[in-house]
Amino acid sequence: MEPFVYTVNPSRVVFGSGTLKQLPRELQRLSLTSPLILCTPQQTSQANAVASLLRDASIAPAGLFEKATMHTPTNVTAEAQSQLASLAADSLISIGGGSTIGLGKALSIRTGLHHICIPTTYAGSEMTPILGETEDGRKTTRSDPKILPGTVIYDVDLTMTLPTGMSATSGVNAIAHAVEAAYAVNRNPITTLLAVEGIRALAESLPVIVKDTANREAREKALYGAWLCGACLGTVGMSLHHKLCHTLGGSFNLPHAQTHTIVLPHALAYNLPSLSEEVRLKLGRAFPGADGDAVKGLNELLEKLGVERSLKAYGLKEEDVERASEIAMEREYPNPRKLVKEEIREVIRRAWAGEPARADL
Repeated sequence: MEPFVYTVNPSRVVFGSGTLKQLPRELQRLSLTSPLILCTPQQTSQANAVASLLRDASIAPAGLFEKATMHTPTNVTAEAQSQLASLAADSLISIGGGSTIGLGKALSIRTGLHHICIPTTYAGSEMTPILGETEDGRKTTRSDPKILPGTVIYDVDLTMTLPTGMSATSGVNAIAHAVEAAYAVNRNPITTLLAVEGIRALAESLPVIVKDTANREAREKALYGAWLCGACLGTVGMSLHHKLCHTLGGSFNLPHAQTHTIVLPHALAYNLPSLSEEVRLKLGRAFPGADGDAVKGLNELLEKLGVERSLKAYGLKEEDVERASEIAMEREYPNPRKLVKEEIREVIRRAWAGEPARADL
């Protein structure tokens, strides 16, 4: 076995059904009494339910900020920080998906306040010390142990009403973390185990959820898989897929989970020829019925989920493909295969057109 480095991220995870009720206890354990609750405009009802739960436990929230936005724009963070400065808040609670959790991370790293995450999707951001922020049309990322949320409460009940479309794309977004973790330059045996188990759990559960959104066993398995995939993202570096998605999301304002869903099989197909046989087999076997072929497994999974396969459906223009490839090539980053602009442009074009992924570049 080759030497490796594995970093254990020190976050506390509470997982199960009905675990939201443990939130007051978690605050009391930390001697926190005045949290600012964060959400998107679409999730104010859930944020208000959290506030009500806390008041019933004699904990008075400092306030509610309900403007969390996709890709964590710095101007929204500045507005939230201004509100935070006017309050006597001693902590942050984010309830929602990647947009809200991203805002919580941005505020936490700026203020040092303890951040409690309550995920309602399968995004996985809650398990990473990584923050992606958008300013002037460019999305950049940074990693710092202080960005990692201190506490994560996974409550399966909060995902039971997640629409099937968002369940599917959010779940594939989580799979993307594990796929790239499996071939990361700083991969290690522990992260690879988590990656394969996370992919398998989601690949098995997501098709069931699409057919039966109220299937509790599938929902539990999906949330478990998302947790593992998020943990992968938090311990190793990412490659081409995440770079492309940050480019497309930050510079062209494409929806986060949907973009990850569309790009993933194409990015994997590009890197596949440069992966070791061991990694190819581990990834391929994580997808049930794929005969050891991860690209085939992803193509078939997306077909089962009935998700949109083209970026043009979300507003990317054909003339944007060239610009996207230029941005994606501006800075070097680790990737299993050498990046060639003409080939990256073709990867983006195929994703734009909605073609099935194929490893022939």
